[in-house]
Amino acid sequence: MFKNVIVKTPCPSVCDGITSAPELGKPIYEKALEQHASYIEALKKCGVEVTVLPADNNFPDSCFVEDVAVLTRKCAIVTNPGAATRNGETAAIVPVLEKFFAKENIHFIQNPGTLEGGDVMMVGDTFYAGLSARTNEEGIRQFAAILESYGFKCETVSLEKVLHLKTGVNYLENNNMLVSGEFVEKECFNQYNKTQIPENEAYAANCIWVNGTVIVPEGFPAVKAAVESLGYPVLLVDTSEFRKIDGGLSCLSLRF
Repeated sequence: MFKNVIVKTPCPSVCDGITSAPELGKPIYEKALEQHASYIEALKKCGVEVTVLPADNNFPDSCFVEDVAVLTRKCAIVTNPGAATRNGETAAIVPVLEKFFAKENIHFIQNPGTLEGGDVMMVGDTFYAGLSARTNEEGIRQFAAILESYGFKCETVSLEKVLHLKTGVNYLENNNMLVSGEFVEKECFNQYNKTQIPENEAYAANCIWVNGTVIVPEGFPAVKAAVESLGYPVLLVDTSEFRKIDGGLSCLSLRF
């Protein structure tokens, strides 16, 4: 169960965020703020305390706060983002984490290692780390060493097509996993009850489990029906503005 969630308010420069889909257009700032507020309300309905960090216009992608840290029940790991324009985002998260974790339990991924939280999926005491354009072997090596010192396991998953691991695979607890694209056939996930997301709704594979409820992107009826068929209550949140800059539901928060 999660007690706390950290989110970061979108900044006016959000329209300049990194994107692999320019055809979707640039985010509209005011609309992004409205969608972010709805996201916070959905989280609160799941029974968590939400810490809202102020916007930082120096970093267009900084609303994707998941990428700058990985939070476990025993420790916090501040990442080292692989995207150059995002590398300075980690400084702002450290004083926030110090409110929740003892300093000796806050660790840092150091150069030349890179790691982004979107490449990390927690399944109980096992953490899957995606080897991607943003997360490298040295980053995963450091990450695994920190986790192992706390009794956690780490498994590497090589990515071929998607930006982040959780772009295409997300764990919903109770052994249930949503998979799309390249993750449908990955053997490392064979022990889970995999629900395959249709290709035309692949974006919505990025759902988040919060204390028994699953938050699902609005506008993807097959995914909504699939999650409900697994027995979860569903909350819908529109993330269309964040999709324009390669972001989804998990990217927008740190849940712990």
